[in-house]
Amino acid sequence: MLLQNVVFRLLSAFRVVCGDFAVLHAVTVLGVPALWAHAGVSVGPSVPVRCVRLVCALVVALLTVESVVAQEIAPAAAVPAVTEFQYPLAVAARADGVVFVADRNLPGIWKVENGQKSVFFQASKKFRTPLNAVRCLAFDHQGKLLAGDSATREVYRFDDAGTPQPLTKGWIGIPMAIAVAADGTIYTADLELHRIWKMPPEGSEKPVEFAVINSPRGLALDADGTLWVLSTSSKDGQLQKVAADGKVESVIKDHPFNLPHNLVRLADGSMYVTDNYEHCVWKVTAGSSPEKFAAGAPLDRPVGLCVAGDRLLVADPHIRTIFSIGMDKAVSVHISSPVPGK
Repeated sequence: MLLQNVVFRLLSAFRVVCGDFAVLHAVTVLGVPALWAHAGVSVGPSVPVRCVRLVCALVVALLTVESVVAQEIAPAAAVPAVTEFQYPLAVAARADGVVFVADRNLPGIWKVENGQKSVFFQASKKFRTPLNAVRCLAFDHQGKLLAGDSATREVYRFDDAGTPQPLTKGWIGIPMAIAVAADGTIYTADLELHRIWKMPPEGSEKPVEFAVINSPRGLALDADGTLWVLSTSSKDGQLQKVAADGKVESVIKDHPFNLPHNLVRLADGSMYVTDNYEHCVWKVTAGSSPEKFAAGAPLDRPVGLCVAGDRLLVADPHIRTIFSIGMDKAVSVHISSPVPGK
């Protein structure tokens, strides 16, 4: 770095001495022949031209190098720290009450603790970099945070240092949901490839195809290892379950949901679904048709969904809000950010 700075200073000084290149070119073109004529030196017309070209080429080369070096070592312009949600679309709650929020436009992940939000992981805005397009969150069997990212076609696990570690080698297309079994097995819903992928706790370069279901968006596991899959538009219905052996069975065979996004299942067997277009959270009970559990204001376009103790947390990205919904259907704001123009 010291050598770079020395080179940069020398080249900058050269630019100052040379001044504007156009001026230098004009002086050289007009001045060199005039000086030679004044000295009485007889030269061919090509000699001044060759000199001019040589001098100009040298100047161009040095100024180009100076410009490149300046770009490489000049400090980046300070970027104001982001302090508010931008587009919170997924949420996951830890057993101790700490909440993590995936923000597609941050891009990155927030941590919410004691009513205060802070940036847990700031991703780059450069495409094809880790978590540039984060879409879903979950916790593994050891309580480590998992995050699905479509920019790198990957599922990441955050290590103790808070660094995301990839679990595959870009195997997954668009990871929309993650579910983790008691033994650590990781299931991922892939919206691009219409697959449910299965991999061991440590990850895999090539996860195993567990089920083929069109447009999978939400996942939930029950105690016996059955995987429940929420689909946007599968011809076999919007709610299906996959047994441990991979056998798929339709549960809701029609399409009552408008634009379903996420799914959770409680210990009593009831399930809840966020529906962006219906501005609601549905409740699904065995043997009954889905019913709207919480609908309309203050909910706007709910997307993310998780269980937090005896409540549901809902991420509503368009109004930058995480809602809390009790089993009595009471809706309150867990945490939010101002919405520009509102």
